[in-house]
Amino acid sequence: MRPGKPPIQECAPISSSEVEKEIKVPFVKMESVEELESLDSPEFENVFIVMDFQDSVFNELYKTDHRIIGPPVILNCAQKGEPLPFSCRPLYCTSMVNLVLCFTGFRKKEELVRLVTLVHHMGGVIRKDFNSKVTHLVANCTQGEKFRIAVSLGTPIMKPEWIYKAWERRNEQDFCASVDDFRNEFKVPPFQDCILSFLGFSDEEKTNMEEMTEMQGGNCLPVGDERCTHLIVEENIVKELPFEPSKKLYVVKQEWFWGSIQMDARAGETMYLYEKANTPELKKSVSLLSLNTPNSNRKRRRLKETLAQLSRETDMSPFPPRKRPSAEHSLSIGSLLDISNTPESSINYGETPKSCTKSSKNSTPVPSKQSARWQVAKELYQTESNYVNILATIIQLFQVPLEEEGQRGGPILAPEEIKTIFGSIPDIFDVHTKIKDDLEDLIVNWDESKSIGDIFLKYSKDLVKTYPPFVNFFEMSKETIIKCEKQKPRFHAFLKINQAKPECGRQSLVELLIRPVQRLPSVALLLNDLKKHTAEENPDKSTLEKAIGSLKEVMTHINEDKRKTEAQKQIFDVVYEVDGCPANLLSSHRSLVQRVETISLGEHPCDRGEQVTLFLFNDCLEIARKRHKVIGTFRSPHGHTRPPASLKHIHLMPLSQIKKVLDIRETEDCHNAFALLVRPPTERANVLLSFQMTSEELPKENWLKMLCRHVANTICKADAENLIYSADPESFEVNTKDMDSTLSRASRAIKKTSKKVTRAFSFSKTPKRALRRALMTSQSSVEGRSPSSNDKHVMSRLSSTSSLAGIPSPSLVSLPSFFERRSHTLSRSTTHLI
Repeated sequence: MRPGKPPIQECAPISSSEVEKEIKVPFVKMESVEELESLDSPEFENVFIVMDFQDSVFNELYKTDHRIIGPPVILNCAQKGEPLPFSCRPLYCTSMVNLVLCFTGFRKKEELVRLVTLVHHMGGVIRKDFNSKVTHLVANCTQGEKFRIAVSLGTPIMKPEWIYKAWERRNEQDFCASVDDFRNEFKVPPFQDCILSFLGFSDEEKTNMEEMTEMQGGNCLPVGDERCTHLIVEENIVKELPFEPSKKLYVVKQEWFWGSIQMDARAGETMYLYEKANTPELKKSVSLLSLNTPNSNRKRRRLKETLAQLSRETDMSPFPPRKRPSAEHSLSIGSLLDISNTPESSINYGETPKSCTKSSKNSTPVPSKQSARWQVAKELYQTESNYVNILATIIQLFQVPLEEEGQRGGPILAPEEIKTIFGSIPDIFDVHTKIKDDLEDLIVNWDESKSIGDIFLKYSKDLVKTYPPFVNFFEMSKETIIKCEKQKPRFHAFLKINQAKPECGRQSLVELLIRPVQRLPSVALLLNDLKKHTAEENPDKSTLEKAIGSLKEVMTHINEDKRKTEAQKQIFDVVYEVDGCPANLLSSHRSLVQRVETISLGEHPCDRGEQVTLFLFNDCLEIARKRHKVIGTFRSPHGHTRPPASLKHIHLMPLSQIKKVLDIRETEDCHNAFALLVRPPTERANVLLSFQMTSEELPKENWLKMLCRHVANTICKADAENLIYSADPESFEVNTKDMDSTLSRASRAIKKTSKKVTRAFSFSKTPKRALRRALMTSQSSVEGRSPSSNDKHVMSRLSSTSSLAGIPSPSLVSLPSFFERRSHTLSRSTTHLI
């Protein structure tokens, strides 16, 4: 046959006249079947083109076992120049050619026979038993052995309507029933025939999961309703069910819910059954802080030993941690992200991170007298090791599974979306793995003359090459994740499943991917601290300066075109509001996270009862107290007047100095209190800062979680929740009793007045300067109180060497903007088969 005309797009039946126009070979047209007898000859094979496969003519030919085809077969072969296909059954069209179907869950034989007949008319093949050759399972229910096998093999599971709708489009010449756009309309949704209820989730999470359930073909009812087929349990919250479940009710973990959406099919419940925990609940941190010494009535001694215990728990080993026998006793800040202890470590990207395979070298003796330089070098290595482990987690848990071929239900994301999200993360991982290995060798074989600057100079070109492609397009990466999560339920489920794994520390993919954006400024900060504690005669002094300069060049190369953001404007507002605020608070990579109003409950960072405002930034904490009343206003050089600053700067503290966050339990004498255990990296002594929150808008629990999250980001750790400890107020002598009483306020006022008079007439200062300060009342309040010798010692322990105003720091100076927004459109062309 010669090729015919262009394909017919209409769904209407094809007339005999249209067939006559397309066929260019001799043919015979008969009005009845009886005329066939006179033309029957063994020399020829008769092929009958029948317009209707349900009329009497078709039935007569079918009973006499003749070869029957439909008009679409003729037109298709004419267009392609191919011979007519041979089929032992009547073949109307080829929209299901090469498809092998299997059926399950059909109880009515008539319906099954009808579906099988239509599949044969469209060229499909039927198999009674399910095997690896089956391409599609047509299911009338979501149970049974065939259904479970199809789910495990990733075979598409279709509704019966798929076959009926395909038959309706039988006259479309180029139509194929297996094309994705058509097939996906009739796939059996994961929660078909399921009625779900949710236990232990927040209102927001529950609402989201109920909406997802309806999108995936299921229904929702309240917990305890007898019609429910599944009870989804938040296993981390629910310790015991509120009722005895029936035998027909599946009680499963939330991983079953998200896993079903990810694989686009109802997952097997037996793998995700919820079991009541038999192990006792983890002990509260206060039990870990209990004293082993005999009871003492002296509170100071108890407080001192409690802080000492915290200090011992806080000490971080410079080597990758070993897996401890019990997770109950691993609540210290030193417990790091250890991928080697997780099942997912079997998934490797290229080479397995050496931190996961290389044996620790901690058998080498640590210097008995740890110098400040060694302490900072140890922290540099520790944060580098954490950072490498987090990059490995991003690759192993997220990127590699998304790139795998043969995913159940098809690819979760398109290749261009995966490339946009992860960018050059593998290249960054390779560079920092080498840096981490070199740092580990240096720490294990420590010598004061060893050069750390050489390590970063060695890889400076690699850093310039790998970071800009990722950091400059980080905003696009984040927007792609948010867009895909909203538009693709399977990707949303994939993120939920991985976020619940311990390797991620309950952090989202966006929160993990921001680490490369923050890492270089953090390294520059530590190198600057290292330079400060390096002797002038040490050759590494000049090398460190070059290394810091090279990092600044990398950041400048990344940020040269970035514009100012709204977050930077907020920082300027803080600088204007806080009198004496260090100018180096202004930095392109810094953003304001939260402002909290508190009252000081201890001697530090200021007197008990002082109103203190905490400004949480993404990498530091600005502590300011309420400024005493002043006279006059500030006039700028341009003549514009603005109100005087309402706050007085006390301390700018990098978040890396916060070793523990204490959630003080609520008692009759203590309400809404918390404390921070602070220690600079080069000091051994700890300082406890205790506060009472006065703002009612932000719950204390949310504030502490937010604070710990950014502390964890700063020190490159994923387990932010392990930084929070619950404690009794008696253990730390913290109470809020009578904080707002008239007597308490009067006592604080007398104390302040006494200190002002003492400071004004103190002859420890130059008499002329002291008298001038006493006479100038407007200036005295601006200056604030002068610290005593004891206070100086405390403040020296509180202040980070990198945050002092007189010392430049790459983390606390205004660097060029860190990443640039650029609009790029990823164009994709999609071909639709009609």
